[in-house]
Amino acid sequence: MSHASGNKLTAVAPHSKLYQGPFGRICPTLPGWRPKGIPDHKLDEHFIDFANKHMVEAPGEAPEDLATDGTKRAALEAEFSSNVPAGYTYFGQFVDHDITFDPAPLGVRQVDPNGLNNFRTPRLDLDNVYGRGPDDQPYLYDPDNKAKMAIGQIEGTSLPDLPRYTMPGQAGSPPKSVALIGDMRNDENSMVSQLQLAFLLAHNTLVDRAVSEYGLDVSTGEGRGEAFRQARRTLTWLYQHVVWNDYVRRIANDTVYKAAMALNDTADGRKRWDLGLKDVYNWKHQPFMPVEFSGAAYRFGHSMVRNAYQTNNDVRGFGDFAPIFDNTGAASPDDLRGFRPMRPENVIQWDWFLQMTSSGGPFPQMARKIDTKLANALSHLHEGPSGSPNNILAFRNLKRGVSLGLPSGPELAKKYCIKQVRMKEHEPDALWYYILREAEALPGSNSGQMLGRLGSTIVCAVFAGLMKGDPCSWVNLDPCWSPSDDPLLKDGTDNVDDPAWSLASIIRLSGLPVKGGDIVI
Repeated sequence: MSHASGNKLTAVAPHSKLYQGPFGRICPTLPGWRPKGIPDHKLDEHFIDFANKHMVEAPGEAPEDLATDGTKRAALEAEFSSNVPAGYTYFGQFVDHDITFDPAPLGVRQVDPNGLNNFRTPRLDLDNVYGRGPDDQPYLYDPDNKAKMAIGQIEGTSLPDLPRYTMPGQAGSPPKSVALIGDMRNDENSMVSQLQLAFLLAHNTLVDRAVSEYGLDVSTGEGRGEAFRQARRTLTWLYQHVVWNDYVRRIANDTVYKAAMALNDTADGRKRWDLGLKDVYNWKHQPFMPVEFSGAAYRFGHSMVRNAYQTNNDVRGFGDFAPIFDNTGAASPDDLRGFRPMRPENVIQWDWFLQMTSSGGPFPQMARKIDTKLANALSHLHEGPSGSPNNILAFRNLKRGVSLGLPSGPELAKKYCIKQVRMKEHEPDALWYYILREAEALPGSNSGQMLGRLGSTIVCAVFAGLMKGDPCSWVNLDPCWSPSDDPLLKDGTDNVDDPAWSLASIIRLSGLPVKGGDIVI
């Protein structure tokens, strides 16, 4: 997982309630939190110490050992597994890359009077897939049919991969594989890379269906354009449906979820989607990206990452866990890191990551709980040189919260009259940490299985607001739309894994491997 690099994490995000730029705040009047009694020059040391002592699943263990030692894996599985399939961890990452992107190191922005700049539209519009379209970014598209997305191939096989080109290395360094996609971050690891591929392939499937359904002639520019528009609309609306009705519903408090957005009758007998948490997230002309969401609440997904995953039965085999990062120094590490051509052993067999009709036994693998413990691998990132604090994700998130001037979790909970979690003396009130601690503190079997009330409130309010704020979403253009009624989707086939249409439906559309035996080299 890649995050803005740089050791100086100072940023300016506007505090004005009237500000309607790309980034803003949902609670501009609350003061920023910082740990009491810790001077600036001791802040890094303080957060590093806390992260290493209190925010690691297995303190002192090497991530590679946790991936290969079955006894240690089983112990972590018993303590930290959730009831959310592991595929949703990386779907959450994919969604994040669709709605927010800030490429520059945070330290640069203290001189920018406009504060943060979001290089992604705050809409669920798949601009990380389509880029700026076939006319402006033709290299993202099939040169023989610009209605379709370009697709690559794993070398020496017939298996698909992201389209790539090889960039020569500099100063004796090896060549680099660069994916030709709408957002480079979607090549960060094998899982999100293949989700990106799933969307590319799903779009191409829908293009073929549009051609058949509407009798389009793709030999003409008009026919190609119409096939592209129809396929893009269906895939985008299905994606929005999956985000709201599948993903957010899984990770949020159900009461808060249902309050955030509802389809209501109007006085004149029509139907309209209404927002129920406008006191939390509100915008005047167009949505903005709240830093409380992007810098804290939505980072709950970091706690759901596992140290290692089983990828497929056909090449890697059952019982062989691939670490997300191999830090042994191998020249060609056997891990799941990205920014390189896909390998057959890392091709995802999706019934091992999502609940599908063929899932069984220990599958799908489950994500980790939403709690205050992160996988050991996330303390060994590759964001800086060996030993850099930037390689510790928990440190980065805690430091970022201070740099963004985010309010404390208890203060934000108090503002919304939400019962506060009782924190231990050594625990920080940082908003990101508090969101994790609140989920962890849920009673009984619910502990860590979903966000708590404050986390659910922020996440549901923002996602509902983004949906309602997009004039092209199905919520606004066709409020009663359902995937089952869409002429390009096949009810009973595309949704065979879940009649309500889930992330598995997009995998089915893509034609990517689902079960053992599907990966034929």
